[in-house]
Amino acid sequence: MKRSILRCCAVGATLALGTGCSIKTTSGSSSSGGASTGVPKNRTLVDITVSPEKLTLLTELGRTFNDDKKLSSFKAADGKTRRAFVRIQKKASGTAASLLANGWPDESSDGPRPVIWSPAARSWGAVVNQRLADKGEKAIAPSNAKPFMLTPLVLALPKPMADALGYPAKPVGYADLLALAKDPTGWASKGHPEWGRFKLGKTNPNFSTSGLSATIAQFYAATGKTAGLNLEDLNRPDVQQYGKDVESAVVHYGDTTLTFLNNWFRADARGTSLNYVSAVAVEEKSLIDYNSGNPDGILDPGETPRKPRIPLVAVYPKEGTLFSDNPLFVLDAPWVGADQKSAAAAFSSYVQLPDNQRRVLEFGFRPGNPSVAVSAPIIKANGVDPNEPRTALEVPQPKVLVKLLDLWGQQRKGARVLIVIDVSGSMGDAAVEKDKNGDTKLDLAKRAAQSALDQFKSDDEVGLRIFTTNVDGQGHDFVDLVPIAPMGANKEAIRRKIGELTPLNGTPLYSVTQASFDDMKKAVDPTRINAVVLLTDGQNEDGTAADDDQQLDALLRAGRAGSEGQTTSPVRIFPIAYGSGADLPTLKRIAEATDATAYDASDPKSIEKVFTAVISNF
Repeated sequence: MKRSILRCCAVGATLALGTGCSIKTTSGSSSSGGASTGVPKNRTLVDITVSPEKLTLLTELGRTFNDDKKLSSFKAADGKTRRAFVRIQKKASGTAASLLANGWPDESSDGPRPVIWSPAARSWGAVVNQRLADKGEKAIAPSNAKPFMLTPLVLALPKPMADALGYPAKPVGYADLLALAKDPTGWASKGHPEWGRFKLGKTNPNFSTSGLSATIAQFYAATGKTAGLNLEDLNRPDVQQYGKDVESAVVHYGDTTLTFLNNWFRADARGTSLNYVSAVAVEEKSLIDYNSGNPDGILDPGETPRKPRIPLVAVYPKEGTLFSDNPLFVLDAPWVGADQKSAAAAFSSYVQLPDNQRRVLEFGFRPGNPSVAVSAPIIKANGVDPNEPRTALEVPQPKVLVKLLDLWGQQRKGARVLIVIDVSGSMGDAAVEKDKNGDTKLDLAKRAAQSALDQFKSDDEVGLRIFTTNVDGQGHDFVDLVPIAPMGANKEAIRRKIGELTPLNGTPLYSVTQASFDDMKKAVDPTRINAVVLLTDGQNEDGTAADDDQQLDALLRAGRAGSEGQTTSPVRIFPIAYGSGADLPTLKRIAEATDATAYDASDPKSIEKVFTAVISNF
């Protein structure tokens, strides 16, 4: 894919600590519009955008800060003492980086421009600053921001696999896993042929901090360095080949590690966790959550954690690793006034207090304040080691980071994807009631799909299929508008055909999904990520209820069956549940059967962001 951090968007933004809009004064300070906005009068509003993993903690700390007169007081530019009021929203690090590099163009859809930005790692600040420098603009993320909380990147392996590698008695690193990945006998070389080939799970570095850190670490491992990675290193043929070899072991990518962890947890419940994936690059905190029986880090009301049958072990690569340090950047942006900076500094100092730093341990992180000791849950009983990592890698310079992301876009594993789009009659319904543009659901889906095509690289193989009952007037439920072929030759044809789509008849969901899966499986390319991207706005309308159940059961069995000695599916189905009428629960079951994930676009206006997130898997 021709990936750019500036084009990547993930899904969702959540506001906490009050809602409403701020009123910008001529000095760049923010004042409240009163109680109707949820912000008290005469308070200096500090909007804070944070990566999702710390939303709960910072929201709680923000409430305490806002309620305490002494804590929230600061000296304003006019010499008077004023009070701050912080308001938190969550946004994935890569998404926020993209928005900031573009000046955060749309507050109506993306939330208010932040005064404080707290991505998962300071490397994102360097990426934003370099993107701005490339346009001749000033840096906005200060280099001296203190870490709020820490968690190192680890390679998570099921304990039997870590044992087979001799870990922790024997140090293990990227070189060891790369050698295992290149060995045609796979795990048989370690006495376990039943585990098959070595399979790596890794997230897309344009979206995910784990993916970005893992990519940086790979390049360091290829050079033998622990600091000073430079452009000359990245241009070395042996270093580039090392990266290609690592990426070749990837089963698929994704915008978040939760896809892998949730799939792993479900496989563990079935007793097949050793066959899903061999290792995943995740943050230490996520591994602690998994081993506690909470793989997504969120317990729903009434949910009881179930510890996995086979726990994960955190392997701290012997070549070194990076920390996600969760800095609080008080932005040097045009929209941030002097009073807001002072108010933001008060909150930044507040979260560094020892009592607040001890709270980060409750969430599985290490304190950012070095005066606070690391303790439970960072203990060996949870699969992690408080004495590791022994080597911390240096975050590369901004130009190196941007070049590294560009290289990854060239080196990442190729994809073979069939895009399957529902053109049933309901796709002609209004996307949003009383929308002034009059867009239908299909209109929005077409624009989103066309935009997402730019995320593929030229040698990815992609085709387009549409479906509805009697789509061709001859009784067929689907038709291939563009056969699968390299995108270099196919992109414009797919773009044109998508633009010509019109809504037609019913929704033969199960039969078409089964046929698409079977067709991809017959022509599977083991050197590529093989997948079906399925967009539908409805439920199955093909036959009786009994027929529906039989069709769905057959589809789920086929997804779990594997192929040619594999115990996991060689083809993954990534459904998009589009609009309020889509059968999201069933689409989740279909995705899980093939160790993929389903995406929720129940709000049609979110479809462009959702489509982009789906394509991040390739």
